[in-house]
Amino acid sequence: MNITIVGTGYVGLVTGACFSEWGHNVMCVDNDQRKVDMLHRMEMPIYEDGLEALVRRNVEAGRLHFSNSIKEGTAFAEVIFIAVGTPPGYRGAANLSYVEQVGREVAENMDGYRLLVEKSTVPVNTGEQLKRTMSKYMKADIPFDIASNPEFLKEGTAIEDAFDPDRIVVGVESERAAQLMREIYEPIIQKTNCAFLVMNIASAELTKHASNSFLATKISFINAVSRVCELTGANVEQVAQGMGLDRRIGPKFLNAGVGYGGSCFPKDVDAFVQIADNLGYDFELLKTVQRVNKTQREHVMQMIQRELWVVQDKEVAILGLAFKPGTDDIRESPSLYFVPQLIEAGAKLRLWDPVAEQNFAERFPDQRYTKTPMEALEGADLLLVLTEWPEVKALEPEAMKKVMRCPVVVDGRNVFDPKVMHDQGFSYTSIGRPGIAV
Repeated sequence: MNITIVGTGYVGLVTGACFSEWGHNVMCVDNDQRKVDMLHRMEMPIYEDGLEALVRRNVEAGRLHFSNSIKEGTAFAEVIFIAVGTPPGYRGAANLSYVEQVGREVAENMDGYRLLVEKSTVPVNTGEQLKRTMSKYMKADIPFDIASNPEFLKEGTAIEDAFDPDRIVVGVESERAAQLMREIYEPIIQKTNCAFLVMNIASAELTKHASNSFLATKISFINAVSRVCELTGANVEQVAQGMGLDRRIGPKFLNAGVGYGGSCFPKDVDAFVQIADNLGYDFELLKTVQRVNKTQREHVMQMIQRELWVVQDKEVAILGLAFKPGTDDIRESPSLYFVPQLIEAGAKLRLWDPVAEQNFAERFPDQRYTKTPMEALEGADLLLVLTEWPEVKALEPEAMKKVMRCPVVVDGRNVFDPKVMHDQGFSYTSIGRPGIAV
């Protein structure tokens, strides 16, 4: 099947590459000519493990193509996926201008039936607005369908998730649209026997926001529990293990830390709260989730200030700038909170991240960036861990202590063993764990 994907970001490019790997003929469209030129040179505009090899293989096989023209993309395929950004707008509501633009341009250029599929995360009832837009801008009375197909890919493991999905959710209004969506996903359904859920469009749209908001709630819940642990001497990791073995709860997203970040959870929780407000429902639970996430970072900043006393002129090493391992995405990353706070307080920063440095340096070009974690630690008065990269987990405390000016660590991801750090002579603070593990 011919498929067009509009948008070559973390969702669009991965989706397009995976569809082509399943045997479909895919055109990825982006209005950013720089991105299109990069892709023609086989340079990835984003970092995702395994993506470059996947893209290269399918371009060479003639199944994956790139263009900057929605007109060309509309002529190319009967099914067109919208995978453009929906950044936060006024009061946390999603900015749907890019989605609307795609709908308008497709309508203006279509010469026969098209299925326009929401892949971007959009508020419930966006499908109705897209239908209205399509009807307004079409030059003739041409049949079309709108569908919703939310993505559940995790940055860092997106390709793995695409090839082994928990479920595929599609929202449709016609049997024709349902059949087309089934045909697209049939290769992976046959391979994995995953659930293929067909529902109405509003339900599919809401499934995405509800899923991400629930996962964000789990993170804020365990972070709130970590605060109680710190006040009582309990160990949040042991509490989380005891909780996670309950099959009704599960162990995932019960890792205490500096809070959730990235392109999805903060934006989607904010949007869900705004959606509920617009409908007249006060979603107090999610407002508390937002507040806990914010205060968790403030709490860790207090840990840093307590350890340094006077922050001004202190050398602070920060390991991890991406919001999670396996990605170069810094959107809503905790580093974007701590770095400005520490700069304002007069600290001298040494920053390290294996793939997100370039993105971060575009915002903070005057900071010092190091090639290795150990280089960042040289002469440091304090180490702040913000991303649990494998290179950070592999650090040897004895070697760390030798190069630091003061053996002080604030571990925002609970990477190190408290007992080991204590035995090595570190002043070690982590999230929700006693000073010496039991």
